Amino acid sequence: MSELIKSGFETLVAAGYQPELAYFECLHEVKLIVDLVVEGGLANMRDSISNTAEYGDYTRGPRIVTDETRAEMRKILKEIQSGQFAREFVLENQGGKPVFTAMRRQNKEHPVEEVGKDLRAMFSWLKKA
Repeated sequence: MSELIKSGFETLVAAGYQPELAYFECLHEVKLIVDLVVEGGLANMRDSISNTAEYGDYTRGPRIVTDETRAEMRKILKEIQSGQFAREFVLENQGGKPVFTAMRRQNKEHPVEEVGKDLRAMFSWLKKA
Protein backbone atom coordinates (compact mmCIF):
# COMPACT_ATOMS: atom_id res chain seq x y z
CA MET A 1 0.00 0.00 0.00
CA SER A 2 2.75 2.44 0.89
CA GLU A 3 4.44 1.88 -2.48
CA LEU A 4 1.19 2.69 -4.27
CA ILE A 5 0.74 5.86 -2.19
CA LYS A 6 4.33 6.97 -2.75
CA SER A 7 4.18 6.21 -6.48
CA GLY A 8 0.96 8.18 -6.87
CA PHE A 9 2.45 11.10 -4.94
CA GLU A 10 5.64 11.03 -7.04
CA THR A 11 3.63 10.86 -10.27
CA LEU A 12 1.54 13.91 -9.39
CA VAL A 13 4.49 15.96 -8.15
CA ALA A 14 6.51 15.09 -11.26
CA ALA A 15 3.56 16.28 -13.36
CA GLY A 16 3.68 19.67 -11.63
CA TYR A 17 1.04 19.29 -8.94
CA GLN A 18 1.75 20.92 -5.60
CA PRO A 19 3.09 18.37 -3.09
CA GLU A 20 0.35 19.31 -0.62
CA LEU A 21 -2.37 18.51 -3.16
CA ALA A 22 -0.62 15.28 -4.11
CA TYR A 23 -0.50 14.34 -0.41
CA PHE A 24 -4.24 14.83 0.01
CA GLU A 25 -5.10 12.96 -3.18
CA CYS A 26 -2.77 10.01 -2.60
CA LEU A 27 -2.56 9.62 1.16
CA HIS A 28 -5.06 11.62 3.18
CA GLU A 29 -8.11 10.32 1.31
CA VAL A 30 -7.07 6.69 1.86
CA LYS A 31 -8.57 6.74 5.37
CA LEU A 32 -11.82 8.19 4.08
CA ILE A 33 -12.08 5.49 1.42
CA VAL A 34 -11.16 2.69 3.81
CA ASP A 35 -13.73 3.91 6.34
CA LEU A 36 -16.42 3.76 3.65
CA VAL A 37 -15.39 0.21 2.70
CA VAL A 38 -15.34 -0.92 6.34
CA GLU A 39 -18.77 0.62 6.95
CA GLY A 40 -20.51 -0.96 3.98
CA GLY A 41 -18.23 -2.77 1.58
CA LEU A 42 -16.96 -1.78 -1.84
CA ALA A 43 -20.47 -1.01 -3.10
CA ASN A 44 -20.99 1.49 -0.26
CA MET A 45 -17.69 3.15 -1.06
CA ARG A 46 -18.61 3.43 -4.72
CA ASP A 47 -22.04 4.85 -3.83
CA SER A 48 -20.35 7.47 -1.64
CA ILE A 49 -17.64 8.75 -3.98
CA SER A 50 -18.17 10.92 -7.05
CA ASN A 51 -19.33 9.36 -10.30
CA THR A 52 -16.03 10.47 -11.79
CA ALA A 53 -14.05 8.58 -9.16
CA GLU A 54 -16.29 5.52 -9.50
CA TYR A 55 -15.88 5.52 -13.28
CA GLY A 56 -12.12 5.83 -12.85
CA ASP A 57 -12.16 2.90 -10.43
CA TYR A 58 -13.91 0.69 -12.99
CA THR A 59 -11.95 1.80 -16.04
CA ARG A 60 -8.47 2.68 -14.76
CA GLY A 61 -8.07 0.35 -11.79
CA PRO A 62 -7.68 -2.72 -14.02
CA ARG A 63 -4.78 -0.98 -15.75
CA ILE A 64 -2.93 -0.81 -12.44
CA VAL A 65 -3.80 -4.27 -11.10
CA THR A 66 -2.94 -6.39 -14.11
CA ASP A 67 -2.41 -10.10 -14.73
CA GLU A 68 1.27 -9.41 -14.07
CA THR A 69 0.43 -7.82 -10.71
CA ARG A 70 -1.77 -10.76 -9.77
CA ALA A 71 1.00 -13.21 -10.75
CA GLU A 72 3.41 -11.34 -8.49
CA MET A 73 0.85 -11.49 -5.65
CA ARG A 74 0.63 -15.27 -6.08
CA LYS A 75 4.43 -15.51 -6.08
CA ILE A 76 4.67 -13.49 -2.85
CA LEU A 77 1.95 -15.61 -1.23
CA LYS A 78 3.93 -18.76 -2.09
CA GLU A 79 7.04 -17.17 -0.51
CA ILE A 80 5.02 -16.61 2.68
CA GLN A 81 3.44 -20.07 2.64
CA SER A 82 6.76 -21.82 2.03
CA GLY A 83 8.49 -19.98 4.86
CA GLN A 84 10.93 -18.26 2.47
CA PHE A 85 9.81 -14.80 3.61
CA ALA A 86 10.09 -15.73 7.30
CA ARG A 87 13.58 -17.20 6.79
CA GLU A 88 14.70 -14.05 4.99
CA PHE A 89 13.31 -11.87 7.76
CA VAL A 90 14.92 -13.96 10.51
CA LEU A 91 18.29 -13.80 8.75
CA GLU A 92 17.95 -10.03 8.34
CA ASN A 93 17.29 -9.69 12.06
CA GLN A 94 20.10 -12.04 13.01
CA GLY A 95 22.45 -9.91 10.90
CA GLY A 96 21.52 -6.72 12.76
CA LYS A 97 18.85 -5.53 10.29
CA PRO A 98 21.14 -3.48 7.98
CA VAL A 99 18.88 -3.66 4.92
CA PHE A 100 15.70 -3.19 6.96
CA THR A 101 17.17 -0.20 8.80
CA ALA A 102 18.31 1.39 5.54
CA MET A 103 14.88 0.89 3.95
CA ARG A 104 13.18 2.33 7.03
CA ARG A 105 15.44 5.40 6.95
CA GLN A 106 14.97 5.88 3.21
CA ASN A 107 11.19 5.70 3.52
CA LYS A 108 11.11 8.14 6.45
CA GLU A 109 12.98 10.62 4.24
CA HIS A 110 10.52 10.36 1.33
CA PRO A 111 8.98 13.72 0.38
CA VAL A 112 5.45 12.45 1.12
CA GLU A 113 6.53 12.08 4.76
CA GLU A 114 7.88 15.62 4.92
CA VAL A 115 4.79 17.12 3.31
CA GLY A 116 2.54 15.01 5.51
CA LYS A 117 4.35 16.05 8.67
CA ASP A 118 3.87 19.73 7.82
CA LEU A 119 0.21 19.29 6.86
CA ARG A 120 -0.69 17.14 9.86
CA ALA A 121 0.76 19.81 12.15
CA MET A 122 -2.01 22.09 10.85
CA PHE A 123 -4.83 19.57 11.46
CA SER A 124 -6.55 20.85 14.59
CA TRP A 125 -8.55 17.62 14.90
CA LEU A 126 -5.48 15.43 15.34
CA LYS A 127 -4.32 14.81 18.88
CA LYS A 128 -0.95 16.30 19.64
CA ALA A 129 1.35 13.65 21.10
